[in-house]
Amino acid sequence: MYTALTIAGSDSSGGAGIQADIKTMTANGVYAMSAVTALTAQNTTGVYGIQEVAPDFLASQLDCVFTDIPPQAVKTGMVSSTALIQVIADKLREYQARNLVVDPVMVATSGARLISREAVEALKERLLPLAALLTPNIPEAEVLSGLEVSSQEDMERAARVISERYGCAVLCKGGHQVSDANDLLWSGGTGRWFSGRRIDNPNTHGTGCTLSSAIAANLAKGYSLEQAVERAKDYISGALAAMLNLGQGRGPMNHLFDLKSRFC
Repeated sequence: MYTALTIAGSDSSGGAGIQADIKTMTANGVYAMSAVTALTAQNTTGVYGIQEVAPDFLASQLDCVFTDIPPQAVKTGMVSSTALIQVIADKLREYQARNLVVDPVMVATSGARLISREAVEALKERLLPLAALLTPNIPEAEVLSGLEVSSQEDMERAARVISERYGCAVLCKGGHQVSDANDLLWSGGTGRWFSGRRIDNPNTHGTGCTLSSAIAANLAKGYSLEQAVERAKDYISGALAAMLNLGQGRGPMNHLFDLKSRFC
């Protein structure tokens, strides 16, 4: 059994965060574990409250995971404060964590800010240099690169700058802002575009969490970075194409669209 760990915030509506990560990792064939960084009160219409866990409690969660069931890949999502980022970075170094995928979550799909400005600097200094892969969307790529991104050429420049600055691969997600469903992977000084299937579905809550978790799951199973990205994009296309429609706002995807079991 392959294992993967998500370090992120909880989404009470189940579409993003820890809940989406666990569903995604399970659907992609790995045993999912979690360390919760924050509780959120949110649904498909927005984020209405955030309650961080204490840094020492987050450290305890990570100790419990790594000393008992060491993960073969780790994904980080929402981490809203400097103290929590420092704990995560220290523990990942202590346990020599493998296959770290960092989703530098800064703003929710609804537009709510999920990380303090001070924590962004801590993220840059402490966590990003440990990553095997970063998965920024366009606004996050602009923050991390210091460049304006409004075209595919801009995405390539930003991805190259981020990769060189933090010494890791970068998957710059186009989304609907620049290149629709096409994403750019920059690794080892070269770029590769991954074309995505255009799916007319407004329910995209948790797509960033889902993509990074699917990549981590596939890295845990031993796939190369390019293979992991390709498989993750195929998975998220299937989850969107299932056309789940829940909630009054931007709803979640069907993470378990491909799950076939007599218990379902």
